[in-house]
This record gives sequence, structure tokens and C-alpha cells, in this order.
Amino acid sequence: MTGQQQRDELHRQIWAIANNVRGAVDGWDFKQFVLGALFYRFISENFTTYIEGGDPSVNYAAMRDADIPVEAVDDAVKTKGYFIYPSQLFKNVAKYANTNESLNTDLAAFFKAIEGSANGYPSEQDIKGLFSDFDTTSNRLGNTVPQKNERLAKVLKGVEGLRLDFADAKGDPFGDAYEFLISNYAANAGKSGGEFFTPQHVSKLIAQLALHGQTRVNKIYDPACGSGSLLLQAKKHFDDHIIEGGFFGQEINYTTYNLARMNMFLHNVNYDKFNIQHGNTLEDPHFLDDKPFDAIVSNPPYSVKWKGSDDPTLINDERFAPAGVLAPKSKADFAFVLHALHYLSGKGRAAIVCFPGIFYRGGAEQKIRQYLIDNNYVETVIALAPNLFFGTTISVTILVLAKNKPDTKVQFIDASGEAFFRKSTNTNLMEDRHTDEVIRLFATKEDVAHVAECVDQQRIIDNDYNLSVSAYVQPRDTRQVTDIAVLNADLKVTVARINQLRAEIDAIVAEIEA
Repeated sequence: MTGQQQRDELHRQIWAIANNVRGAVDGWDFKQFVLGALFYRFISENFTTYIEGGDPSVNYAAMRDADIPVEAVDDAVKTKGYFIYPSQLFKNVAKYANTNESLNTDLAAFFKAIEGSANGYPSEQDIKGLFSDFDTTSNRLGNTVPQKNERLAKVLKGVEGLRLDFADAKGDPFGDAYEFLISNYAANAGKSGGEFFTPQHVSKLIAQLALHGQTRVNKIYDPACGSGSLLLQAKKHFDDHIIEGGFFGQEINYTTYNLARMNMFLHNVNYDKFNIQHGNTLEDPHFLDDKPFDAIVSNPPYSVKWKGSDDPTLINDERFAPAGVLAPKSKADFAFVLHALHYLSGKGRAAIVCFPGIFYRGGAEQKIRQYLIDNNYVETVIALAPNLFFGTTISVTILVLAKNKPDTKVQFIDASGEAFFRKSTNTNLMEDRHTDEVIRLFATKEDVAHVAECVDQQRIIDNDYNLSVSAYVQPRDTRQVTDIAVLNADLKVTVARINQLRAEIDAIVAEIEA
């Protein structure tokens, strides 16, 4: 069995277990228990590996809590960000899960203790509330304590049975399993799933656009980070040393914020290398002391409402003031764009997924486009194929911003044709060959008929600052070309044949009547 076949088989097993343990509960509502249990197992094995230090004579899971010295706890929290006593390890809890009549209260106590171990340490805010969505008292688990314990035991035993090797040097099995689960939950959740997870094939393209040509960046940032998939694609496709200062993100949904932090740990990003914070990016922006960022990636929510002009102070906000106008209250898309631009360094790039309407509508959005073009911040606009994202079939657009462009041209790429995606059962897919071609066009700025064109700034100004790809890249004419001369010749032959048939029919009729 090949590595890919083993991976596919593991994925089938993971999804089968996830569906089996949830019973009649909707998968979207039950996701935090499966994802939380996977995270619990991961940090337990991660911590055990750290404590044992590769010494086969040390069996941390078999030790007594009372035998752990205080100095070891202090050192471990400073390094790992948290502490787990032997009795609190996933392995030891799962072992007796089926017979433990106080499983739900034990788990609640252990989760509280693990989070509490970071109190007073630099990692406190990174660990605090990580298990808050793993509610062991939830009625989704059952109405009685025995029912809750039975469901919890199923979850723990199911995750225990997954063939995941923390020490696997060939890959990132826990992170891969977590991403697979999130992706499947998002795919089955419709619109709500698409709001917190960007499919990996699109995430890869966005990360490559933001980091293209940079040998190192100070930090990477996502102002609407969801579950962290965009940030982690940057880690996956670029060496760790390229992203020197770590991963930063803000997320408005508390449950999703927890998923993002778990996702970081599960991909072996230590607490001191990421900073994910909870809050409303537009109304309560964080990381003002950490900007600027050399790389920004984002798939903000499409056309969400925000305070906009209802808050008179926002027009003086340093993020929005330079444009002289606020994004419409009913469509915050350009507010996210201006936020990202403000956080972007002079040498960096921002790659942002946008709703296509903002590129051609009038009013405030046109004025913001004018600000972006007049100040030469727009490097490339890329139209993607339809049905690439969960929860929406629209053809979205990627906006690439830069503050260090060598000229005033704007590149437009039409990647919406069948040459740039593969049709699939539920959503379309961009394979490596598709993303590689987009990156090649982006890097070379090559003009390709019906696909890509670099446009002079003045042409955009003359076109009322329209930034729609279709306004500059002429679509290929797929209509069948008809040769009139050949068509006329064919018609003459057809008419002659019809006349001949009529004559033959008239002769037959005359013969019958005679």
C-alpha cells in the first residue's frame, strides 16, 4: 500500500469513527467533541515525548502525579506552554473510559487543570479556554450522566483507535487528520462551514501569492483567520526559517478561534510562535503594536454588515481615513481590504479573497478602488473558477496588494476557465498544475490572450476604476465559425436533393392515380 493509499484509508477510518460516535447528533454540532478529543490526544503524546526525551527507560504515563517535582512543572510550562500530569494523559483516561462512572467530571477537571497550568506564564493567553467548547455536561452527549459518559467514552476510544504516530518523521499525521476532519465538517455544513475554512487547494495558492519571491518574512498575518488553514498552508509550503516571527491571526467566532489555536498546536507550532486572538477585527483590531507584516493572507466573510458610517469615529481610523470614505454598512469587504493594507509592510504582499461585486460597483466602493489605484497598491486581480469554496458556488476573486511595485501596471488573470480547475462531485478543485500555472503567470507578468494581461494605470482610470478581470481580459470566443461559402454550397446540394425527392414522389402519386 502506497503512502497516499495509507493516508486515504486513515481518512476513511477517521470519518467513519466521527460519524459513528456522534449518533443522531448533527455532525456540525458534534465536531468540537471529536476535534477536541483529537487535540487532547495530540498534546498528551506531544508532552509525553518531551518529558521522556527519547529515553526508553522513562515511562511517563506510568508515573505517579505526586512524584513529579515542582521544578519539572515550571520548566515544562516555560517550554511547552502547559503541563499534563500522568493521570491526566489521554492514554490513561481512554484506558478506563468505558468503566469510569465519573468520566465527564474527570475530563472537565483535567481540562481545567491543563489550562490552569499556564496561569502566570507567557503562554497563559494561548492556552486559556482551549477546551471551553469540549463541554462534558452538554445535552448533545445525552440527557443523563450515564448517557454522557457512554458517548464520551465512544469518542475517546474512537480517537484512541486511530493509527496516528506522533513520532512519524515522514509527515504531520495529527495535523493532517485535524485538517481532514475540519474540511469534511465544513463541506457538510454548507454556508456556515465555508465561513471558517478555506479549502486547502485554494489556501495553497493564496499563501504562495503572499510569499512569492520573498526569501524571508518577519511575520504572517490573517485578520479573519477562521480555523487557521490559510496561515498553516504558508507553514506547509515554505521552510520554517522563511517565516521568522511566527503566525498571527484574529477571529470573531469564539469556537472557531479555539479551533485555530488547536490547529496551530496540532501542526507543531509552539505557543511562542503563534498569536491567535479573539475579537472583531474591524471594530476592535489587535496587533497594532506588531504590525507591519511582510505577508498577509485572508478570506474574510463576504458582504457582511458592519458599523461603517453609523460610527462617526471610524472615518478618522488610520486604517480607513486615507481612502476618505468607509465601505458600505451592508458590505464590509473593502473594510477588510483597507485593514490588511494598513497592516502590510513596505516590502510585503497581501493576498485577499474577495466577492467579485466590489470590483465594479459604484459609490463608496468605487472611491476606495480609486484610492488603491491612484496610490499604486494593486498588483494583481485574479478571477477564480466557480464552486471552489464550501457554501457558495460563486466565482470569487483574489486581490493581491503590494506597496513596492516596480511600475504602475495592474495584472489581470482569468483563472476561471476549465484549464484552471478539475470538476468534482461537490466542489471544483484546483490541482497543483492549476495553481502552478497561476503562480507562473503572476511571477512572469506575461500577457496571454484570453487569460492574462498587464494593464496601464491610465486605462483603468479611464474605465472608472473598474477592476473586474472581465473588463480587461477578453474571453475566448467559443462559438463555432461558419464558412458562408461552404454553407451555401451545402444548401444548393440540399435543395437539389429535395427537388429530386419531390419529383420522385409526384411520379409515384401520378402512377397510383392512373
